[in-house]
Amino acid sequence: MAAKKVIETKKLSKVFKNGEIEVHALTDINILIEDGEFVAIMGASGSGKSTLLNILGCLDKPSDGEYFLDGVFVNNLNKNQLAAIRNQKIGFIFQSYNLLPRTTALENVELPLVYNRTGEFLNPSEHAKKALEKVGLGNRIYHKTNQLSGGEQQRVAIARALVNNPALILSDEATGNLDSKASIEVADLFVKLNDLGKTILMITHESDIAQFAKRLIYLRDGRVLTDELIKNRSTKESAIRELGLTE
Repeated sequence: MAAKKVIETKKLSKVFKNGEIEVHALTDINILIEDGEFVAIMGASGSGKSTLLNILGCLDKPSDGEYFLDGVFVNNLNKNQLAAIRNQKIGFIFQSYNLLPRTTALENVELPLVYNRTGEFLNPSEHAKKALEKVGLGNRIYHKTNQLSGGEQQRVAIARALVNNPALILSDEATGNLDSKASIEVADLFVKLNDLGKTILMITHESDIAQFAKRLIYLRDGRVLTDELIKNRSTKESAIRELGLTE
């Protein structure tokens, strides 16, 4: 049986108009990501990473081409439908964590379930606890966000992204605010979640973090320059050894 397509783009393009000037941010992007893949997207500043992330995350629409997310044709969706698909099919992880201050880890992770209208999650607290256990924070669920380290806060954000069992985990520079060791811990957590079957797409400017993925797509000037499997993937142990850190 063929693997399920989680992301499929066909000749995806995005043009921004500024008066008479047209800026081609993306041109003819063809990407296929199947269920269970772990893909990193890299590229220099201005390569189109953020524009692509916004389209794949259903935060913006392409100027041309087609986008399918978990079998749904996204192009024709209205604002309410886009909000629903973001809530149900995508777990977002941002560089700045985006956690609510002065609230517990548990309350932060429960939040997406409050807005979920599917009736699938009748006990939000129980689902949130399980998600926090998956990211190694089972003993910190009642700690407030200001009592947690940066790495722990990002784990709360990852648990929040996982809690409604989305088709896709979309990470936007998730390690950008973390020190080297905490970055490696988060990358290793992505590997473990992917081993459990989670589909992960990670936007990053850090080549050492990208090496934890199974596949690397490199953008340049709004086009896919390369799309290749990663042969020698990093592990937590090899990355820590390379940086001369201790466990």
